[in-house]
Amino acid sequence: MLPENLPVIPPEEYPRRWARVQETMTRRNLDILIAYADDRAVFGPAHTRWLAGFPVHFEPVCILMFPEGDPVLLCGPESDEYARIAGRIPQVRVLREFTHPDEDYPFSVIRSLREIIGDLDRDIGTVRRAGLAGRGLMAGELLAALTAALPGAEWIDAEHDLCDLRACKSPTELAVIRYAYRLAEAGLAAAIEAIRPDVCEREIAAVIETAMRGAGAEGTGIDTIVASGPNTRPILARSTFRKIDRDDMVLLTIAPRYEGYHAAIGRPVFVGNPGDAVRRAREIACRAQEACFAAMRPDVEGRIVEKAGRRIVEAAGLGDFFLYSGVHSVGVIEFEPPIFGPSSPAVLKPDMVISVDIPMFNAPWGGLRVEDGFLITQTGAERLHHNPFVIEV
Repeated sequence: MLPENLPVIPPEEYPRRWARVQETMTRRNLDILIAYADDRAVFGPAHTRWLAGFPVHFEPVCILMFPEGDPVLLCGPESDEYARIAGRIPQVRVLREFTHPDEDYPFSVIRSLREIIGDLDRDIGTVRRAGLAGRGLMAGELLAALTAALPGAEWIDAEHDLCDLRACKSPTELAVIRYAYRLAEAGLAAAIEAIRPDVCEREIAAVIETAMRGAGAEGTGIDTIVASGPNTRPILARSTFRKIDRDDMVLLTIAPRYEGYHAAIGRPVFVGNPGDAVRRAREIACRAQEACFAAMRPDVEGRIVEKAGRRIVEAAGLGDFFLYSGVHSVGVIEFEPPIFGPSSPAVLKPDMVISVDIPMFNAPWGGLRVEDGFLITQTGAERLHHNPFVIEV
């Protein structure tokens, strides 16, 4: 049975978000803003989840905003009633550009973008600058149709503007993310119980996801990673039918999605003795994780934190396996901007939620990650979960 009074994002938070977007629109002199979303894994739903609380499914969605007034949710002809029930934007319109040429919806009121703007008593002729977020997710045909609808407009990339607004979390967002980490812990505990020789990776993944779903997860931010033996070597993995061997390492990356928000925990689990090289790599990764924790505080450039961990891995002679920058924000995307790599000048701010992922991959012995989540406070960082680094079964 689910716990009572689980944290959620309250309806009154969304108008505050719209107001912040409209302040940005005014600052950037935007006449309209279109934020695109779809149900593509990891990145797709972010804009509609943050702006409308809407878990987009099957058909793409756009949020249409003006510098004043309430936003409008634009969807396909199978999503309008779903959007009214599940979302937080009362005005919902079916967008012709989202319809399929081989489908008929005789009872739907379908309008083009130009028609919808006109129906809203907006003068389309005054639209000179149009902001667009989510452009990288759009199909070329859709992008061409939207831009053709406003032929006189200059299109401005607004992706970073919306990401920046999401970087520091509200108290209700933090409550939701904290619970997402409780779900990740439940998944990790279930995995530890399930991992043993002759159990296959997919069985373990099923146990993890069942535990998280049973506690309230709506899904995962990325596919649950259960990788063993040679499957640990690449950065990314999906669970397979490979059975756990004696003296294996099993790499877990557990990232539930709860109320649109995410958490991520990464741990290597040893079955027996996978060897001295793997044990040493785990020790170094754990030391690097602790060094990053110690370096986190407000107004510090995130790349300084990343460097603290990378330096330890490099000093141990394992730097060639540290294949990516694993310090990033967490929110409505499991790894959302800002991402604090060596080339990023972005600084840590209070109320940011940061994931620190110490990676070692493409090594002769395989690969591993140690990943933890943190809240940036006024004076430092708070660890958002407490799980041992050393897990052996």
